[in-house]
Amino acid sequence: MKAGMVFTEWRHTDPVDQALEQELFRQRQECKEKLFDYNNTRPTDVAKKREIMDSILGSHGERFWMESPVHMSYGSNVHLGEGFYSNFNLSIVDDGEVWIGDHVMIGPNVTIAVTGHPMDAEIRLMGTHYSIPIHIGNNVWIGANTVILPGVNIGDNAVIGAGSVVSRDIPENVLAVGVPCKVLRPLGQHDKEYYWRDRKFDWEAGF
Repeated sequence: MKAGMVFTEWRHTDPVDQALEQELFRQRQECKEKLFDYNNTRPTDVAKKREIMDSILGSHGERFWMESPVHMSYGSNVHLGEGFYSNFNLSIVDDGEVWIGDHVMIGPNVTIAVTGHPMDAEIRLMGTHYSIPIHIGNNVWIGANTVILPGVNIGDNAVIGAGSVVSRDIPENVLAVGVPCKVLRPLGQHDKEYYWRDRKFDWEAGF
């Protein structure tokens, strides 16, 4: 799994592999139990929610927030930078590692999946998977209903438009949109003057 090779989580015959299979199942169940508690903790009980998420994540910055509900496979393979925020219904399939930089914002209903399955149907029937790490840079904004697929790298300051399916690397400082997600344009001076279509920032009024 860690090496990005094809693996199966079940139907092993070797006792060592069977023991590992059971341990991985236990870890996934533990993550689900903790996320159940997190997702059903009252929004005002911030300290409890933070305590639960501290016990799930592999690493994180001092300041972060994840709106409920959140779904993860293991949680321990997820690494969040400083100032992370995700909106409702973030799903992370983290059989492999997910690295997210500082000040990343994620919209509602986003899926980040490091795991896929072989294209050949007969090989899939063997219960095969593969997991390729995902890296998301600093200051990235990922729009609602986006899907990020295995092995993708997203560069610093990139914006991913809502509803995109990101199957290839996205460079830094660009707006990328679509299915499949492609670079639409670079980000630059225009974006310091306009916040949406033809609407300009009013800096004198404080925005």
